[in-house]
Amino acid sequence: MNREEIEKRYEEWVACAAGDEELKRELLAMRDDQKKKEDAFFRDLSFGTGGLRGILGAGPNRMNIYTVARAARGLAVYVKENFPEGKRRIAVSFDSRIHSDLFARLSAQIFAGAGIEAWIYPELMPTPCLSFAVRELACAAGVMVTASHNPAEYNGYKVYGPDGCQITEEAAAQILDRIEGEEMFDAQEVPSFEEGLSSGRIHLIGEDVYAEYVRRVSAQSVLPQEESIDKNVSIVYTPLNGTGLKPVLRTLKENGYGNIAVVEEQRNPDGTFPTCPYPNPEIREAMSLGIRYAARLGAELVLATDPDCDRVGIAVKGPEGDYILLSGNETGMLLLDYICARRAEQRNLPERPVFIKTIVTTDMAAQIAARYGVSCINVLTGFKYIGEQIGRLEREGRAEDFVFAFEESYGYLSGTYVRDKDGVVASLLICEMFAWYKSRGTALYDRLTELYQEYGFCLSTLHSYSFPGAAGFTRMQEIMKSLREDQKVFTGMRIAERKDYRDGIDGLPPSDVLRFALEGGGSVVIRPSGTEPKIKAYICVTASDRAAAEEWEAVLAAELAHRME
Repeated sequence: MNREEIEKRYEEWVACAAGDEELKRELLAMRDDQKKKEDAFFRDLSFGTGGLRGILGAGPNRMNIYTVARAARGLAVYVKENFPEGKRRIAVSFDSRIHSDLFARLSAQIFAGAGIEAWIYPELMPTPCLSFAVRELACAAGVMVTASHNPAEYNGYKVYGPDGCQITEEAAAQILDRIEGEEMFDAQEVPSFEEGLSSGRIHLIGEDVYAEYVRRVSAQSVLPQEESIDKNVSIVYTPLNGTGLKPVLRTLKENGYGNIAVVEEQRNPDGTFPTCPYPNPEIREAMSLGIRYAARLGAELVLATDPDCDRVGIAVKGPEGDYILLSGNETGMLLLDYICARRAEQRNLPERPVFIKTIVTTDMAAQIAARYGVSCINVLTGFKYIGEQIGRLEREGRAEDFVFAFEESYGYLSGTYVRDKDGVVASLLICEMFAWYKSRGTALYDRLTELYQEYGFCLSTLHSYSFPGAAGFTRMQEIMKSLREDQKVFTGMRIAERKDYRDGIDGLPPSDVLRFALEGGGSVVIRPSGTEPKIKAYICVTASDRAAAEEWEAVLAAELAHRME
Protein backbone atom coordinates (compact mmCIF):
# COMPACT_ATOMS: atom_id res chain seq x y z
CA MET A 1 0.00 0.00 0.00
CA ASN A 2 1.50 3.35 -1.03
CA ARG A 3 1.68 6.52 1.04
CA GLU A 4 -1.32 8.12 -0.65
CA GLU A 5 -3.52 5.12 0.18
CA ILE A 6 -2.27 5.10 3.76
CA GLU A 7 -3.10 8.80 4.13
CA LYS A 8 -6.59 8.22 2.77
CA ARG A 9 -7.25 5.42 5.26
CA TYR A 10 -5.83 7.52 8.07
CA GLU A 11 -8.14 10.46 7.33
CA GLU A 12 -11.11 8.10 7.18
CA TRP A 13 -10.29 6.88 10.67
CA VAL A 14 -9.86 10.43 11.98
CA ALA A 15 -13.35 11.23 10.69
CA CYS A 16 -15.13 8.02 11.64
CA ALA A 17 -13.47 7.08 14.94
CA ALA A 18 -14.13 10.48 16.51
CA GLY A 19 -16.57 8.97 19.01
CA ASP A 20 -13.82 7.02 20.76
CA GLU A 21 -11.75 9.55 22.70
CA GLU A 22 -8.85 7.17 23.36
CA LEU A 23 -8.45 6.28 19.69
CA LYS A 24 -9.02 9.90 18.60
CA ARG A 25 -6.13 11.11 20.76
CA GLU A 26 -3.84 8.42 19.37
CA LEU A 27 -4.81 9.21 15.79
CA LEU A 28 -4.12 12.91 16.20
CA ALA A 29 -0.83 12.20 17.95
CA MET A 30 0.47 10.20 14.98
CA ARG A 31 -0.50 12.75 12.31
CA ASP A 32 3.10 13.84 11.75
CA ASP A 33 4.72 10.48 12.52
CA GLN A 34 4.84 8.71 9.17
CA LYS A 35 6.41 5.53 10.55
CA LYS A 36 3.70 5.02 13.17
CA LYS A 37 1.02 5.89 10.67
CA GLU A 38 2.38 3.45 8.11
CA ASP A 39 2.59 0.57 10.60
CA ALA A 40 -0.98 1.14 11.81
CA PHE A 41 -2.53 1.53 8.34
CA PHE A 42 -0.47 -0.40 5.76
CA ARG A 43 -2.73 -3.45 6.07
CA ASP A 44 -5.70 -4.90 7.91
CA LEU A 45 -4.87 -6.94 10.99
CA SER A 46 -4.54 -10.46 9.61
CA PHE A 47 -7.21 -13.04 10.43
CA GLY A 48 -6.29 -16.71 10.31
CA THR A 49 -6.72 -19.95 12.22
CA GLY A 50 -5.57 -18.10 15.33
CA GLY A 51 -8.13 -15.35 14.74
CA LEU A 52 -6.82 -11.83 15.30
CA ARG A 53 -3.84 -10.78 17.39
CA GLY A 54 -2.07 -7.47 17.48
CA ILE A 55 -1.07 -4.35 19.37
CA LEU A 56 -3.86 -2.31 20.94
CA GLY A 57 -4.40 1.04 19.28
CA ALA A 58 -5.89 2.98 16.39
CA GLY A 59 -5.92 1.78 12.79
CA PRO A 60 -6.88 -1.34 10.82
CA ASN A 61 -3.63 -3.09 11.79
CA ARG A 62 -4.43 -2.73 15.49
CA MET A 63 -6.77 -4.29 18.03
CA ASN A 64 -9.61 -1.85 18.78
CA ILE A 65 -13.40 -1.77 18.94
CA TYR A 66 -13.69 -1.29 15.17
CA THR A 67 -11.46 -4.18 14.09
CA VAL A 68 -13.05 -6.42 16.73
CA ALA A 69 -16.59 -5.41 15.75
CA ARG A 70 -15.85 -6.06 12.10
CA ALA A 71 -14.51 -9.54 12.94
CA ALA A 72 -17.58 -10.25 15.08
CA ARG A 73 -19.93 -9.21 12.27
CA GLY A 74 -18.07 -11.43 9.81
CA LEU A 75 -18.25 -14.36 12.22
CA ALA A 76 -21.97 -13.77 12.71
CA VAL A 77 -22.57 -13.89 8.94
CA TYR A 78 -20.55 -17.12 8.71
CA VAL A 79 -22.56 -18.78 11.49
CA LYS A 80 -25.89 -17.75 9.97
CA GLU A 81 -24.84 -19.13 6.60
CA ASN A 82 -23.53 -22.45 7.90
CA PHE A 83 -25.74 -23.41 10.84
CA PRO A 84 -29.53 -23.89 11.12
CA GLU A 85 -31.46 -21.44 13.26
CA GLY A 86 -31.72 -23.68 16.32
CA LYS A 87 -27.94 -24.12 16.50
CA ARG A 88 -26.84 -20.53 16.08
CA ARG A 89 -25.05 -20.04 19.40
CA ILE A 90 -21.66 -18.53 20.11
CA ALA A 91 -19.84 -18.84 23.45
CA VAL A 92 -17.61 -15.96 24.58
CA SER A 93 -14.92 -15.66 27.23
CA PHE A 94 -12.17 -13.16 28.02
CA ASP A 95 -9.01 -12.78 30.04
CA SER A 96 -7.51 -9.95 32.12
CA ARG A 97 -5.96 -7.95 29.28
CA ILE A 98 -6.73 -4.32 28.55
CA HIS A 99 -10.16 -4.07 26.87
CA SER A 100 -10.71 -7.86 26.89
CA ASP A 101 -14.02 -7.46 28.74
CA LEU A 102 -15.04 -4.60 26.41
CA PHE A 103 -14.27 -6.64 23.28
CA ALA A 104 -16.07 -9.70 24.66
CA ARG A 105 -19.26 -7.85 25.56
CA LEU A 106 -19.23 -5.91 22.29
CA SER A 107 -19.01 -9.22 20.43
CA ALA A 108 -21.93 -10.63 22.41
CA GLN A 109 -23.97 -7.53 21.56
CA ILE A 110 -23.18 -7.89 17.85
CA PHE A 111 -24.09 -11.58 17.87
CA ALA A 112 -27.36 -10.80 19.65
CA GLY A 113 -28.14 -8.03 17.16
CA ALA A 114 -27.60 -10.53 14.33
CA GLY A 115 -30.13 -12.94 15.82
CA ILE A 116 -27.55 -15.32 17.30
CA GLU A 117 -27.63 -16.55 20.91
CA ALA A 118 -24.55 -15.30 22.75
CA TRP A 119 -23.38 -17.21 25.83
CA ILE A 120 -20.77 -15.31 27.84
CA TYR A 121 -19.04 -16.01 31.14
CA PRO A 122 -19.97 -13.39 33.76
CA GLU A 123 -16.32 -12.98 34.71
CA LEU A 124 -12.97 -13.64 33.12
CA MET A 125 -12.31 -17.33 32.46
CA PRO A 126 -9.43 -19.33 30.93
CA THR A 127 -9.24 -20.44 27.31
CA PRO A 128 -9.93 -24.12 28.18
CA CYS A 129 -13.18 -23.04 29.89
CA LEU A 130 -14.23 -21.44 26.59
CA SER A 131 -13.41 -24.61 24.64
CA PHE A 132 -15.39 -26.62 27.19
CA ALA A 133 -18.40 -24.27 27.03
CA VAL A 134 -18.53 -24.48 23.21
CA ARG A 135 -18.90 -28.26 23.46
CA GLU A 136 -21.08 -28.35 26.57
CA LEU A 137 -23.57 -25.79 25.21
CA ALA A 138 -23.55 -27.19 21.65
CA CYS A 139 -22.42 -23.90 20.17
CA ALA A 140 -21.67 -23.23 16.52
CA ALA A 141 -18.59 -21.21 17.47
CA GLY A 142 -16.66 -19.67 20.31
CA VAL A 143 -14.62 -16.51 20.89
CA MET A 144 -11.82 -16.12 23.40
CA VAL A 145 -10.55 -12.56 23.82
CA THR A 146 -6.88 -12.96 24.74
CA ALA A 147 -3.35 -12.47 23.48
CA SER A 148 -2.16 -15.47 25.48
CA HIS A 149 1.36 -14.77 26.80
CA ASN A 150 2.19 -11.73 24.62
CA PRO A 151 3.30 -8.42 26.21
CA ALA A 152 0.75 -6.10 27.79
CA GLU A 153 0.27 -3.91 24.70
CA TYR A 154 -1.25 -6.86 22.79
CA ASN A 155 -4.72 -8.35 22.66
CA GLY A 156 -6.32 -10.99 20.47
CA TYR A 157 -9.52 -12.62 19.28
CA LYS A 158 -9.36 -16.42 18.99
CA VAL A 159 -12.23 -18.14 17.19
CA TYR A 160 -13.31 -21.72 17.86
CA GLY A 161 -15.39 -24.19 15.88
CA PRO A 162 -18.27 -26.34 17.17
CA ASP A 163 -15.81 -29.08 18.18
CA GLY A 164 -14.09 -26.76 20.67
CA CYS A 165 -10.94 -26.53 18.50
CA GLN A 166 -9.56 -23.33 17.09
CA ILE A 167 -10.95 -22.96 13.59
CA THR A 168 -9.51 -24.84 10.61
CA GLU A 169 -7.87 -23.20 7.59
CA GLU A 170 -11.07 -23.72 5.58
CA ALA A 171 -13.29 -22.09 8.21
CA ALA A 172 -10.79 -19.26 8.71
CA ALA A 173 -10.78 -18.53 4.98
CA GLN A 174 -14.59 -18.41 4.89
CA ILE A 175 -14.79 -16.17 7.96
CA LEU A 176 -12.10 -13.88 6.55
CA ASP A 177 -14.12 -13.59 3.34
CA ARG A 178 -17.18 -12.52 5.38
CA ILE A 179 -15.09 -10.08 7.43
CA GLU A 180 -13.73 -8.46 4.28
CA GLY A 181 -17.30 -8.03 3.10
CA GLU A 182 -18.06 -5.86 6.15
CA GLU A 183 -17.39 -2.14 6.38
CA MET A 184 -14.93 -1.06 9.04
CA PHE A 185 -17.30 1.64 10.29
CA ASP A 186 -20.77 0.13 10.35
CA ALA A 187 -23.55 2.58 11.21
CA GLN A 188 -26.02 -0.10 12.27
CA GLU A 189 -26.88 0.09 15.97
CA VAL A 190 -26.55 -2.99 18.14
CA PRO A 191 -28.50 -3.67 21.34
CA SER A 192 -26.84 -2.78 24.62
CA PHE A 193 -25.52 -5.64 26.73
CA GLU A 194 -28.39 -5.20 29.18
CA GLU A 195 -30.95 -5.24 26.36
CA GLY A 196 -29.42 -8.46 25.08
CA LEU A 197 -29.74 -10.06 28.52
CA SER A 198 -33.35 -8.97 28.98
CA SER A 199 -34.35 -10.15 25.51
CA GLY A 200 -32.81 -13.58 26.03
CA ARG A 201 -30.35 -13.16 23.16
CA ILE A 202 -27.42 -12.90 25.59
CA HIS A 203 -27.05 -15.53 28.32
CA LEU A 204 -24.58 -15.73 31.17
CA ILE A 205 -22.78 -19.08 31.32
CA GLY A 206 -23.77 -20.57 34.65
CA GLU A 207 -21.94 -22.13 37.58
CA ASP A 208 -23.13 -25.58 36.45
CA VAL A 209 -20.98 -25.42 33.32
CA TYR A 210 -17.94 -24.24 35.27
CA ALA A 211 -18.42 -26.90 37.96
CA GLU A 212 -18.68 -29.64 35.34
CA TYR A 213 -15.45 -28.41 33.77
CA VAL A 214 -13.65 -28.68 37.12
CA ARG A 215 -15.10 -32.17 37.62
CA ARG A 216 -13.83 -33.31 34.23
CA VAL A 217 -10.39 -31.87 34.96
CA SER A 218 -10.25 -33.74 38.28
CA ALA A 219 -11.15 -36.98 36.48
CA GLN A 220 -7.77 -36.85 34.70
CA SER A 221 -5.87 -37.85 37.85
CA VAL A 222 -3.96 -41.09 37.33
CA LEU A 223 -3.52 -41.89 41.01
CA PRO A 224 -5.15 -45.17 42.11
CA GLN A 225 -7.88 -44.57 44.66
CA GLU A 226 -6.00 -46.58 47.25
CA GLU A 227 -2.72 -44.70 46.61
CA SER A 228 -1.49 -42.65 49.56
CA ILE A 229 0.75 -39.66 48.88
CA ASP A 230 1.53 -36.53 50.85
CA LYS A 231 -0.62 -33.83 49.25
CA ASN A 232 0.45 -31.26 51.82
CA VAL A 233 3.63 -30.56 49.87
CA SER A 234 4.57 -26.88 49.69
CA ILE A 235 3.80 -25.32 46.29
CA VAL A 236 4.03 -21.72 45.08
CA TYR A 237 1.56 -20.65 42.40
CA THR A 238 1.24 -17.47 40.34
CA PRO A 239 -1.52 -16.74 37.81
CA LEU A 240 0.63 -13.87 36.45
CA ASN A 241 -2.29 -11.43 36.92
CA GLY A 242 -4.43 -13.56 34.60
CA THR A 243 -7.41 -15.92 34.69
CA GLY A 244 -5.92 -18.93 36.47
CA LEU A 245 -6.40 -18.02 40.13
CA LYS A 246 -9.94 -19.32 40.74
CA PRO A 247 -9.98 -22.47 38.57
CA VAL A 248 -6.46 -23.61 39.46
CA LEU A 249 -6.88 -23.10 43.22
CA ARG A 250 -10.36 -24.63 43.20
CA THR A 251 -9.18 -27.70 41.30
CA LEU A 252 -6.09 -28.20 43.45
CA LYS A 253 -7.99 -27.75 46.72
CA GLU A 254 -10.80 -30.08 45.65
CA ASN A 255 -8.13 -32.68 44.96
CA GLY A 256 -6.48 -32.29 48.35
CA TYR A 257 -3.61 -29.90 47.64
CA GLY A 258 -4.06 -27.22 50.28
CA ASN A 259 -0.54 -25.96 50.95
CA ILE A 260 -0.50 -23.50 48.04
CA ALA A 261 1.12 -20.09 48.45
CA VAL A 262 -0.03 -17.54 45.87
CA VAL A 263 2.30 -14.77 44.72
CA GLU A 264 0.35 -11.78 46.03
CA GLU A 265 1.78 -9.24 43.58
CA GLN A 266 0.49 -11.37 40.71
CA ARG A 267 -2.71 -12.69 42.29
CA ASN A 268 -5.37 -10.34 40.93
CA PRO A 269 -6.27 -9.78 37.26
CA ASP A 270 -4.36 -6.82 35.82
CA GLY A 271 -3.84 -6.25 32.10
CA THR A 272 -0.82 -4.03 32.67
CA PHE A 273 1.07 -6.93 34.27
CA PRO A 274 3.01 -4.55 36.57
CA THR A 275 5.54 -7.10 37.85
CA CYS A 276 5.88 -9.16 34.66
CA PRO A 277 5.50 -6.99 31.54
CA TYR A 278 6.04 -10.08 29.41
CA PRO A 279 3.69 -12.54 31.19
CA ASN A 280 5.21 -15.65 29.69
CA PRO A 281 5.97 -18.56 32.06
CA GLU A 282 8.72 -19.65 29.66
CA ILE A 283 11.01 -16.86 30.87
CA ARG A 284 12.71 -16.40 34.24
CA GLU A 285 11.63 -12.75 34.56
CA ALA A 286 7.97 -13.81 34.79
CA MET A 287 8.86 -16.56 37.29
CA SER A 288 11.27 -14.55 39.45
CA LEU A 289 8.76 -13.44 42.09
CA GLY A 290 7.45 -16.98 42.46
CA ILE A 291 10.98 -18.29 42.84
CA ARG A 292 11.67 -15.74 45.59
CA TYR A 293 8.52 -16.89 47.39
CA ALA A 294 9.62 -20.53 47.07
CA ALA A 295 13.09 -19.78 48.45
CA ARG A 296 11.55 -18.03 51.46
CA LEU A 297 8.97 -20.77 52.11
CA GLY A 298 11.17 -23.74 51.31
CA ALA A 299 8.86 -24.89 48.51
CA GLU A 300 10.32 -27.17 45.86
CA LEU A 301 7.84 -26.41 43.07
CA VAL A 302 6.87 -23.08 41.48
CA LEU A 303 3.87 -23.16 39.16
CA ALA A 304 2.86 -20.33 36.79
CA THR A 305 0.01 -20.08 34.30
CA ASP A 306 -0.10 -17.48 31.53
CA PRO A 307 -2.89 -14.84 31.36
CA ASP A 308 -5.47 -17.05 29.65
CA CYS A 309 -4.33 -20.12 31.61
CA ASP A 310 -3.73 -22.45 28.71
CA ARG A 311 0.05 -22.68 29.28
CA VAL A 312 2.00 -23.69 32.38
CA GLY A 313 5.62 -23.13 33.33
CA ILE A 314 7.39 -24.60 36.34
CA ALA A 315 10.58 -24.13 38.31
CA VAL A 316 11.92 -26.95 40.48
CA LYS A 317 14.59 -27.15 43.11
CA GLY A 318 17.89 -28.42 41.70
CA PRO A 319 20.57 -30.55 43.36
CA GLU A 320 22.49 -27.43 44.45
CA GLY A 321 19.41 -25.87 46.05
CA ASP A 322 18.86 -23.39 43.24
CA TYR A 323 15.63 -23.17 41.23
CA ILE A 324 15.75 -24.44 37.68
CA LEU A 325 13.17 -23.53 35.02
CA LEU A 326 12.12 -26.59 33.08
CA SER A 327 11.33 -26.17 29.41
CA GLY A 328 7.98 -27.09 27.93
CA ASN A 329 9.62 -30.14 26.40
CA GLU A 330 11.07 -31.25 29.74
CA THR A 331 7.81 -30.81 31.65
CA GLY A 332 5.94 -32.56 28.84
CA MET A 333 8.34 -35.52 28.86
CA LEU A 334 8.01 -35.84 32.63
CA LEU A 335 4.22 -35.79 32.42
CA LEU A 336 4.10 -38.26 29.53
CA ASP A 337 6.37 -40.68 31.38
CA TYR A 338 4.44 -40.25 34.64
CA ILE A 339 0.99 -40.75 33.07
CA CYS A 340 2.05 -43.76 31.02
CA ALA A 341 3.88 -45.36 33.95
CA ARG A 342 0.98 -44.96 36.39
CA ARG A 343 -1.57 -46.23 33.87
CA ALA A 344 0.68 -49.15 32.89
CA GLU A 345 1.02 -50.11 36.56
CA GLN A 346 -2.75 -50.08 36.91
CA ARG A 347 -3.15 -51.94 33.61
CA ASN A 348 -5.58 -49.35 32.29
CA LEU A 349 -3.69 -48.16 29.24
CA PRO A 350 -5.99 -48.59 26.23
CA GLU A 351 -5.30 -51.35 23.73
CA ARG A 352 -4.13 -48.88 21.08
CA PRO A 353 -2.89 -45.88 23.11
CA VAL A 354 -2.08 -42.64 21.30
CA PHE A 355 0.17 -39.71 22.18
CA ILE A 356 0.08 -36.54 20.05
CA LYS A 357 2.75 -33.87 19.64
CA THR A 358 3.72 -31.14 17.19
CA ILE A 359 6.58 -31.51 14.70
CA VAL A 360 8.63 -28.91 16.63
CA THR A 361 8.28 -30.77 19.92
CA THR A 362 11.25 -32.85 21.11
CA ASP A 363 11.82 -36.18 19.39
CA MET A 364 12.64 -37.71 22.78
CA ALA A 365 8.93 -37.71 23.63
CA ALA A 366 8.27 -40.27 20.89
CA GLN A 367 10.95 -42.50 22.42
CA ILE A 368 9.30 -42.31 25.84
CA ALA A 369 5.89 -43.12 24.35
CA ALA A 370 7.33 -46.11 22.44
CA ARG A 371 8.71 -47.56 25.67
CA TYR A 372 5.13 -47.94 26.94
CA GLY A 373 3.74 -49.16 23.63
CA VAL A 374 2.08 -45.81 22.91
CA SER A 375 2.01 -44.68 19.28
CA CYS A 376 3.01 -41.10 18.46
CA ILE A 377 1.18 -38.83 16.02
CA ASN A 378 3.03 -35.73 14.78
CA VAL A 379 1.05 -32.66 13.71
CA LEU A 380 1.78 -29.12 12.58
CA THR A 381 2.55 -26.39 15.09
CA GLY A 382 -0.61 -25.25 16.85
CA PHE A 383 -2.75 -27.08 19.37
CA LYS A 384 -5.74 -26.98 17.02
CA TYR A 385 -4.07 -29.76 15.04
CA ILE A 386 -3.83 -31.83 18.19
CA GLY A 387 -7.53 -31.14 18.82
CA GLU A 388 -8.36 -32.25 15.28
CA GLN A 389 -6.59 -35.57 15.86
CA ILE A 390 -8.56 -36.12 19.07
CA GLY A 391 -11.73 -35.43 17.06
CA ARG A 392 -10.65 -37.99 14.46
CA LEU A 393 -10.13 -40.60 17.17
CA GLU A 394 -13.56 -39.76 18.55
CA ARG A 395 -15.23 -40.20 15.16
CA GLU A 396 -13.51 -43.58 14.83
CA GLY A 397 -14.85 -44.65 18.23
CA ARG A 398 -11.35 -44.48 19.72
CA ALA A 399 -11.59 -41.40 21.96
CA GLU A 400 -10.47 -43.49 24.95
CA ASP A 401 -7.21 -44.31 23.12
CA PHE A 402 -6.01 -40.73 23.61
CA VAL A 403 -3.52 -40.68 26.47
CA PHE A 404 -1.77 -37.32 26.40
CA ALA A 405 -0.63 -34.46 24.17
CA PHE A 406 1.81 -31.62 24.49
CA GLU A 407 3.69 -29.00 22.51
CA GLU A 408 7.05 -27.45 23.27
CA SER A 409 5.45 -24.05 23.96
CA TYR A 410 4.20 -25.16 27.40
CA GLY A 411 0.81 -26.51 26.33
CA TYR A 412 -0.49 -29.85 27.71
CA LEU A 413 -3.72 -31.82 27.59
CA SER A 414 -5.00 -35.00 29.18
CA GLY A 415 -8.61 -35.92 28.40
CA THR A 416 -11.02 -35.18 25.55
CA TYR A 417 -13.39 -32.78 27.37
CA VAL A 418 -11.68 -29.77 25.71
CA ARG A 419 -9.85 -29.44 22.40
CA ASP A 420 -7.17 -26.95 23.34
CA LYS A 421 -4.26 -26.93 25.74
CA ASP A 422 -5.38 -26.69 29.35
CA GLY A 423 -3.33 -25.02 32.07
CA VAL A 424 -5.73 -26.14 34.78
CA VAL A 425 -5.42 -29.88 34.14
CA ALA A 426 -1.69 -29.46 33.57
CA SER A 427 -1.38 -27.74 36.96
CA LEU A 428 -3.24 -30.60 38.64
CA LEU A 429 -1.13 -33.31 36.99
CA ILE A 430 2.15 -31.48 37.65
CA CYS A 431 1.31 -31.14 41.36
CA GLU A 432 0.21 -34.78 41.49
CA MET A 433 3.40 -35.94 39.77
CA PHE A 434 5.52 -33.76 42.08
CA ALA A 435 3.81 -35.15 45.21
CA TRP A 436 3.99 -38.75 43.96
CA TYR A 437 7.75 -38.60 43.36
CA LYS A 438 8.41 -36.64 46.55
CA SER A 439 6.54 -39.28 48.56
CA ARG A 440 9.09 -41.77 47.19
CA GLY A 441 12.09 -39.57 47.93
CA THR A 442 12.65 -38.42 44.34
CA ALA A 443 12.78 -34.80 43.19
CA LEU A 444 11.37 -33.86 39.77
CA TYR A 445 14.78 -32.71 38.59
CA ASP A 446 16.27 -36.06 39.59
CA ARG A 447 13.57 -37.88 37.61
CA LEU A 448 14.35 -35.71 34.58
CA THR A 449 18.04 -36.59 34.95
CA GLU A 450 17.12 -40.29 34.97
CA LEU A 451 15.22 -39.85 31.71
CA TYR A 452 18.23 -38.19 30.10
CA GLN A 453 20.47 -41.01 31.30
CA GLU A 454 18.13 -43.52 29.71
CA TYR A 455 17.48 -41.81 26.37
CA GLY A 456 20.50 -39.52 25.91
CA PHE A 457 20.67 -35.78 26.56
CA CYS A 458 18.21 -34.08 24.24
CA LEU A 459 18.51 -30.31 23.98
CA SER A 460 15.63 -28.46 22.35
CA THR A 461 15.76 -24.69 21.96
CA LEU A 462 13.62 -21.99 20.38
CA HIS A 463 15.09 -18.90 18.71
CA SER A 464 12.81 -16.02 17.70
CA TYR A 465 13.76 -13.24 15.29
CA SER A 466 11.59 -10.12 15.21
CA PHE A 467 10.65 -8.24 12.04
CA PRO A 468 8.26 -5.41 13.01
CA GLY A 469 6.34 -3.19 10.62
CA ALA A 470 5.80 -3.26 6.87
CA ALA A 471 9.51 -3.62 6.09
CA GLY A 472 9.78 -6.51 8.53
CA PHE A 473 6.89 -8.31 6.89
CA THR A 474 8.66 -8.13 3.52
CA ARG A 475 11.98 -9.27 5.04
CA MET A 476 10.32 -12.36 6.59
CA GLN A 477 9.06 -13.40 3.17
CA GLU A 478 12.51 -12.89 1.64
CA ILE A 479 14.18 -15.03 4.31
CA MET A 480 11.76 -17.94 3.88
CA LYS A 481 12.24 -17.76 0.10
CA SER A 482 16.02 -17.81 0.52
CA LEU A 483 15.90 -20.81 2.86
CA ARG A 484 13.84 -22.70 0.32
CA GLU A 485 16.21 -21.94 -2.53
CA ASP A 486 19.55 -22.41 -0.73
CA GLN A 487 20.47 -26.09 -0.76
CA LYS A 488 23.27 -25.62 1.80
CA VAL A 489 21.45 -23.64 4.51
CA PHE A 490 23.72 -24.72 7.36
CA THR A 491 27.43 -24.30 6.65
CA GLY A 492 29.36 -27.46 7.45
CA MET A 493 26.21 -29.39 8.41
CA ARG A 494 25.14 -32.22 6.13
CA ILE A 495 21.39 -32.29 5.60
CA ALA A 496 20.05 -35.82 5.77
CA GLU A 497 16.50 -34.81 4.82
CA ARG A 498 14.72 -31.60 3.84
CA LYS A 499 10.94 -31.23 4.20
CA ASP A 500 8.86 -28.31 2.94
CA TYR A 501 5.32 -28.37 4.32
CA ARG A 502 4.15 -25.51 2.11
CA ASP A 503 2.21 -27.80 -0.22
CA GLY A 504 1.14 -30.28 2.45
CA ILE A 505 3.08 -33.50 3.14
CA ASP A 506 2.93 -36.48 5.55
CA GLY A 507 -0.85 -36.22 5.59
CA LEU A 508 -0.66 -32.70 7.05
CA PRO A 509 -2.29 -29.58 5.58
CA PRO A 510 -0.15 -26.96 3.78
CA SER A 511 1.87 -24.73 6.09
CA ASP A 512 4.78 -22.32 5.71
CA VAL A 513 7.23 -24.60 7.55
CA LEU A 514 10.66 -25.99 6.68
CA ARG A 515 12.27 -28.94 8.48
CA PHE A 516 15.90 -29.96 8.10
CA ALA A 517 17.03 -33.30 9.52
CA LEU A 518 20.80 -33.19 10.03
CA GLU A 519 23.20 -36.09 10.02
CA GLY A 520 23.91 -37.18 13.56
CA GLY A 521 20.29 -36.89 14.68
CA GLY A 522 19.81 -33.15 14.93
CA SER A 523 16.96 -31.20 13.36
CA VAL A 524 15.96 -27.61 12.69
CA VAL A 525 12.41 -26.45 12.02
CA ILE A 526 11.79 -22.90 10.76
CA ARG A 527 8.45 -21.13 10.42
CA PRO A 528 6.97 -17.62 10.54
CA SER A 529 4.86 -17.04 13.64
CA GLY A 530 1.13 -17.04 13.03
CA THR A 531 0.48 -14.37 15.65
CA GLU A 532 3.55 -12.12 15.82
CA PRO A 533 5.98 -10.52 13.32
CA LYS A 534 8.61 -13.15 14.00
CA ILE A 535 10.37 -16.09 12.43
CA LYS A 536 10.80 -18.97 14.84
CA ALA A 537 13.50 -21.61 14.63
CA TYR A 538 13.40 -24.82 16.68
CA ILE A 539 16.67 -26.67 17.20
CA CYS A 540 16.73 -30.21 18.57
CA VAL A 541 20.00 -32.11 19.14
CA THR A 542 20.80 -35.28 21.07
CA ALA A 543 24.25 -36.01 22.43
CA SER A 544 25.99 -38.09 25.09
CA ASP A 545 25.88 -35.25 27.62
CA ARG A 546 24.77 -31.64 28.10
CA ALA A 547 28.11 -30.07 27.16
CA ALA A 548 28.26 -31.84 23.80
CA ALA A 549 24.62 -31.00 23.03
CA GLU A 550 25.13 -27.33 23.91
CA GLU A 551 28.23 -27.11 21.71
CA TRP A 552 26.38 -28.50 18.71
CA GLU A 553 23.34 -26.33 19.36
CA ALA A 554 25.49 -23.19 19.56
CA VAL A 555 26.91 -23.83 16.09
CA LEU A 556 23.43 -24.21 14.62
CA ALA A 557 22.12 -21.14 16.47
CA ALA A 558 24.99 -18.98 15.20
CA GLU A 559 24.32 -20.04 11.62
CA LEU A 560 20.62 -19.26 12.00
CA ALA A 561 21.32 -15.83 13.47
CA HIS A 562 23.47 -15.02 10.44
CA ARG A 563 20.72 -16.10 8.06
CA MET A 564 18.16 -13.89 9.85
CA GLU A 565 20.17 -10.65 9.54
